[in-house]
Amino acid sequence: MLDKIAKKCHFVHFVLQKTMRPVLAVRGLHKSAVEVLKQPAPEDTVTASFGKFISEVRPQHLSSLVLHRSKRMVLDSIGVGLIGSTTDVFELALQHCQYMYAPDDISSVYGRRGTRLSPTLAAFVNGVATHSMDFDDTWHPATHPSGAVLPAVLALSDMMPTNRKLSGLDFLLAFNVGIEIQGRLMRFSNEARNIPKRFHPPTVVGTMGSAAACARLLSLDPSQCSHALAIAASLSGAPMANAATQSKPLHIGNASRLGLEAALLASRGLEASSLVLDAVPGVAGFSAFYEDYVPQPLESPNNDSHVFLLEEQDMGFKRFPAHLGMHWVADAAASVHKLLVGLGPGTVSPAEVQDILLRVPKSKYINRPFPDSEHEARHSFQFNACSALLDGEVTVESFTPAAMNRSDLHALLSRVHVEHPQDNPANFNLMYGEVQVTLVGGDILKGRCDTFYGHWRNPLTDESLRKKFRNNAGVVLPSEKVEGLVDVVEELDRLKDCRVLLSKLQ
Repeated sequence: MLDKIAKKCHFVHFVLQKTMRPVLAVRGLHKSAVEVLKQPAPEDTVTASFGKFISEVRPQHLSSLVLHRSKRMVLDSIGVGLIGSTTDVFELALQHCQYMYAPDDISSVYGRRGTRLSPTLAAFVNGVATHSMDFDDTWHPATHPSGAVLPAVLALSDMMPTNRKLSGLDFLLAFNVGIEIQGRLMRFSNEARNIPKRFHPPTVVGTMGSAAACARLLSLDPSQCSHALAIAASLSGAPMANAATQSKPLHIGNASRLGLEAALLASRGLEASSLVLDAVPGVAGFSAFYEDYVPQPLESPNNDSHVFLLEEQDMGFKRFPAHLGMHWVADAAASVHKLLVGLGPGTVSPAEVQDILLRVPKSKYINRPFPDSEHEARHSFQFNACSALLDGEVTVESFTPAAMNRSDLHALLSRVHVEHPQDNPANFNLMYGEVQVTLVGGDILKGRCDTFYGHWRNPLTDESLRKKFRNNAGVVLPSEKVEGLVDVVEELDRLKDCRVLLSKLQ
C-alpha cells in the first residue's frame, strides 16, 4: 500500500529495523561481578503496547455506541471547521501556506472550492479553522480531541491513490484510534485533569493522537506505530501564554500537521525512542509534559472487543464559540437574565444593576475583566457572563465588534467582581458557575450551573447537534451540500469509499 502512496506523493518507503541487545555492565574487578542488567523486553514496554494496539485494532472493535458518538464528533468538527474558514486567522494561515510553499494540489481545504494543498499543509490550515473560534469539542481530562485528528485523517485520505479505497469504517477506525490514544495519555496524570497552566493539551496529546490515527490509516506495523508516537513526542508542546490570542488556533493546526508528518516519517523508516511513553528514571520522555505522569500499558484488543474510552464517557459539544469554562457562567447568567426580564420591561438595563459577583474556579488565563479582542473575549468569565445577562444567551454574534463594543456591556463589565470558592476547582468534571446580581434597590438574584447543556454528562441531542452543524456549515456551503454532509456522515460507517465525504467538504 505504501509503495502505491509513494508514487502519488513522491516519497520512497523503506524500513530499517534494529534489534535490541542486552546491556552488559561491569561492577567491580572480579569476573563474577559481570552481569546482565535487566531491561524490559521490547514487547513488554508501555510504548510497545501502544504501538501494538494502533496496529492491531480492527473495525469490528468499534461498538455501535462508539460509532454513533464518533460520527457526531466528525459532523460537529466539520461544521466548526467550515465556519472557522471565514475567520481572519484562517485566512492568514492559508495565505502563508500558499505563498511560502510550492504548490502540491492533493488535499482539500475547508470552505475553499478548488483550493488544494499538500497533505500536511491541508491538515494544518484545516486544524487552524477548527479551533479559530474555539468552537470545537472538548473532553475530560481537558483537551480538544477532534480538531487535532480529523484534519489529518481527511488530508491523508485525500492523499491515497485512486486504486486504494478507504471505506468509511476504515476512516472512523483511524479517527477513533486518534481519540483513544489522547484519552489514554491524559489519564496517566492527575495534573492533566485540571484546566492547564503549562502546556496547551492539544499540542501534547493531540499531536500523538494525530500520529496514531495516521499510522493506523497507513497500516503501519507495531514497531512503526511506536516510532510514530515517539517522533510525534519530539514535535509536541506549546505554552498556555498564547491562549486567547490568534496563535492559539495554530496549536490545533500544528498538532494535526505534525502528527501526520510523524506517521509519514515512521513509514519511511525513521526511528525514535522505544521508551518514549515509559517512565525511565532520570530521562524525560512523554513525562516531560506532566510532572506526575504514571504510564500504564494499553491492552491490545482481543478477537471480540475493546472498550474504547469514548464508550465510557461522551464528548462535550459547545453551543457557542468560547472556552468550555464559559459555558457554566453563561448558563448561570442566562437564568438570572430571565429573572431580570420578569421584573422589568422585557429588557435588561445596566442602570438596574449595582453589582455582579461571579463564583468561578481560579484560572488566570480565563479571568479577563476587560477583553480587548474576540480571542480574549472567548476566554473571559466576565465577558460571557455579562453577554448572557444582557441577551439571555451567548452566540456567534456575541463576539463581533458591534456586540463587544456595546456601552451596556461595558457598563456591566465595570460592576463585576470575582470569587474563587474552595469547593470550585479548575476541573471540567467538578467545577460550577454561579452568578449573583445585586440590584440598585438591594434585591439579590442568583443563578447557578453545575452541568451545562452540551457537557458530556448532559450531551446535546442529535437534533441540537445537527442544528449547530447546519448553522455553522450554512455560512459557507449551500443548503443542499449541508444536508448532503449530514446524510453522508450519518452513513459513514456503511460507505465503501470515504471519498464520498471528501468530495462534499468544499
